[in-house]
Amino acid sequence: MKKLTLAALIIGGFAAQAQAQSNVTIYGIADAGIVGERGGAAGSVTKLTSGVGNASRIGFRGTEDLGGGNSAIFQLEAGTKIDTGENDSALFQRQAFVGLKSKDMGTVTVGRQYTMLYNVLSKTADPFGAGFAGNAKNLFATGGAGTRVSNSLLYTTPSFQGFSADVQYGFGEQAGDNTAGRQLGLAVNYAQGPLKASVVYNNKNNDTAAVGTTPAVRKDRVKNTLFAANYDFGIAKAYFGYEIDKGAGSSPLPVANAFGYKVAPKSSADSTTLLLGVGVKAGTGTVLASYVRKDDKQNNQDANQFGIGYLHPLSKRTDLYAMVAKMSNKNGAGYTIGNNTEAGSGDRAYNLGVRHTF
Repeated sequence: MKKLTLAALIIGGFAAQAQAQSNVTIYGIADAGIVGERGGAAGSVTKLTSGVGNASRIGFRGTEDLGGGNSAIFQLEAGTKIDTGENDSALFQRQAFVGLKSKDMGTVTVGRQYTMLYNVLSKTADPFGAGFAGNAKNLFATGGAGTRVSNSLLYTTPSFQGFSADVQYGFGEQAGDNTAGRQLGLAVNYAQGPLKASVVYNNKNNDTAAVGTTPAVRKDRVKNTLFAANYDFGIAKAYFGYEIDKGAGSSPLPVANAFGYKVAPKSSADSTTLLLGVGVKAGTGTVLASYVRKDDKQNNQDANQFGIGYLHPLSKRTDLYAMVAKMSNKNGAGYTIGNNTEAGSGDRAYNLGVRHTF
């Protein structure tokens, strides 16, 4: 926490000096709530957790106008825990990148960044925004691609009549092998009027330099393809997601054996996941609901998840939340109900808390 405080003071000082030439913004999220988990080998668990809906964080983002519609940009984002006051591992482990942005040519950024698979799942497919008990991450596979990728280069095209595209490359950076550990992502997006849709493909090489990447010895590649869309009807917004996961590690279990089975559940190398969701206005708040189904074509260890919740705004930046979700595991499957920052310990969970953004 001392490192986080020191960094904030240093960067805050630089920001004050830089206002004349650039724009630096300090932002963040403070999210904490009561989490109850039931049905796992750990028994009934009730705890106070930070980052139930969105991981608590503090960040710095800035732009400098270079003229001609071009600008330099950066972002540094650190995670913190509201329940204990601790910072998460490395200081700016959430995001750390710098780049150039052009109105006509698009945006290039380099550093530690969100994968496109996670961005599309959380921002387009999931009414819960990849947070709370009913979040899509409980069954959708971001594990193959990961939430973020270090040493990455990301290019985003300008939008043309609602269409845009993204290309992301993560360097494996393993001595002696330029292919081992590398990651490639491609996405095509559409956003215009009430419709938002994306198709994203991610290919990750799980090899290591020690194993090698020749056809004779290389491991199966991790391949995730996600189709996502939402449509705003005004009074309600409908959500859809469908993911195809191929290869060892493409759909890992969040917890190895949360239910204490004699025969531990298996991670699937061939599966699909479907999401149908909705967000409905209710007074000043919003009711969220979703159904998610995992179809494990390799082990037949399928699962269904039902989630429902309510967001009640106290202001533009502060809201209260109440969420509940239930997982139905089939044929020895071992999926758990987690939240934005935790994998969970059982097949039922509820969340009650408050979230503030700044």
